[in-house]
Amino acid sequence: MMNPDISVINNTEPSAFTIFNANGDSEVLLLCEHASNYIPARYQRLGLTPQLLEEHISWDPGAAELARALALKLNAPLILGNYSRLLIDLNRPLQAEDCIPLRSEHHDIPGNQTLTATEREWRTEQYYRPFHLQVSRLLDARLQAGKATRVVGVHSFTPVYHGQSRPWEIGILYGEASDYAHLLIEGLSSHPLTVGDNQPYNIHPNEDMTVPVHGDARGLPAVLLEIRNDLLRNEQQIAQWATRLAPLLSI
Repeated sequence: MMNPDISVINNTEPSAFTIFNANGDSEVLLLCEHASNYIPARYQRLGLTPQLLEEHISWDPGAAELARALALKLNAPLILGNYSRLLIDLNRPLQAEDCIPLRSEHHDIPGNQTLTATEREWRTEQYYRPFHLQVSRLLDARLQAGKATRVVGVHSFTPVYHGQSRPWEIGILYGEASDYAHLLIEGLSSHPLTVGDNQPYNIHPNEDMTVPVHGDARGLPAVLLEIRNDLLRNEQQIAQWATRLAPLLSI
């Protein structure tokens, strides 16, 4: 598996992020770090099959569509990552072992096994830093304008992980923003749903970026939404989640 040199980067590739509904005036700023499974052709799919790149190891299926639907309902700005998390994970600190994963669940990632320092730095500068710099700039502008802001990451998760079924239909993940998180959890509990309180994952500053860095460190309410991806398979399901979540996020 090749380790591409910085000199062969194709300038026609997409930027690190897309801003959707940039002028939205909601208090909510939406982020979708795992919106895309795009991997440039020179990486030769990192040695994986096309089928695997459609699975959760490469992105969060359904998350981008839900995030866009929420952005429209809330009139909220949304920043989406444009590259697969297998290249570099936007919701991991750079020092995290799985920021550039060697293995995801049951699958080794051949194209990440023997990276040069040049390639690691390239991915950081090309895909990672621009996304987080844009988030920081937007937050700075909102705070300077006196705009109240809540940071909400939109994710999806698998129904089964390492052979264990996950009963939750949605999880609310949070660090310091327990008040905001519990308003969401209580609101969701009025629906016939199994809601995870910091499940199926929890937030840790050594393992997460969005909540600890863009939310908690700034004193802003911040949560991640985790929706089980078998419930985001079609437009009707996505529309139902957006209708359910939008009023709660803007409480």
